[in-house]
Amino acid sequence: MTTKAATTAPVLGIRALNRATLARQLLLRRAAMTAEDAVAHLVGLQAQNVKPPYYALAARLDGFTPEDLSGPMADRRVARLVALRSTIHTHTADDCLTLFPLAQAARERELRTFRKGLAGVDLDRLARLSRELVEAEPRTPGQLREALGAEWPDADPQALSVAARCRLPLVQVTPRGLWGRSGQVTLTTAGHWLGRPARPAPAPEDTVLRYLAAFGPASVKDMQTWAGVTRLRDVFERLRPRLVTFRDPGGTELFDLPDAPRPDPDTPAPPRFLPEFDNLLLSHADRARVVPPAHKGRTWKKNQAYRVLLVDGFVAGLWKLDDDALVVEAFDRPPKRQRDEIAAEGGRMLATMHPGTAYDVRFGTVRD
Repeated sequence: MTTKAATTAPVLGIRALNRATLARQLLLRRAAMTAEDAVAHLVGLQAQNVKPPYYALAARLDGFTPEDLSGPMADRRVARLVALRSTIHTHTADDCLTLFPLAQAARERELRTFRKGLAGVDLDRLARLSRELVEAEPRTPGQLREALGAEWPDADPQALSVAARCRLPLVQVTPRGLWGRSGQVTLTTAGHWLGRPARPAPAPEDTVLRYLAAFGPASVKDMQTWAGVTRLRDVFERLRPRLVTFRDPGGTELFDLPDAPRPDPDTPAPPRFLPEFDNLLLSHADRARVVPPAHKGRTWKKNQAYRVLLVDGFVAGLWKLDDDALVVEAFDRPPKRQRDEIAAEGGRMLATMHPGTAYDVRFGTVRD
């Protein structure tokens, strides 16, 4: 749908979009806010693995330490559950209790891929039984599969546990998710773990406004990519009188909050070390605002995501911790000034995340 206003809206170039997004993502300058407030502002942190949310906040928050997130998780003020895009996120307790229905359509699509293994299974009954099981005692996925398999012996065990995860807001209980601790995935419902019942889902308009505050300016398709849902055009249209609009260089209409930051495109953007699965790279249909066309696809290999280095606000390489070294693998060899800035930021990240451990910073190049 293209309106007359959309065709006359101002154009935001790639660097303007980059700086606006970095400002919302707390990546132009580190923010003086709590980890819990940052998780709320960012509407969650993608968290297939335990460590990425910690590295994500280390890149964004002034004075952050891993305990700043581990503490609220131990106190049940934040938790890990499958939500947006049908993937695991670290969310605040409030969002755990309200956002789950937002992406139900994505989980229903996932369920359809398991339909053969769920033939003859009453999914409503499965949800009720699963709730009883995990609220009586937190269960590992294996334990849940075994218990559900006793009720539906002809069903695929994996499909049964996926169905439970897709129909119920199941959180991973601690010590899973705590920094420096180990623990297998063990599940119970969000309401049971957090000690209060789920609340009604927020109005779609409210979630659009939160998305724009953290990821805008953005198109309808961008938000649909972030949430894993479709058919949001009508929601944006209802909000149009409250929003401002722009166009990207390709002519796509972008929506934004009137008073949201849109810094000068020449605003300096310091180097940042981001974890694998950082939402900065996963929350727009068109990722050109952070991923130069020449580097498209270089942060992934099959289903494996790599840790990413930002230089001047854009993806410029990969990084890893290898024995006693932070290894920086640049896509293009940076000049000495940038190398010094990258090394300084790397040292800062290491001091934050691995205090007392000696690491060298080594540079290399990515080999395709």
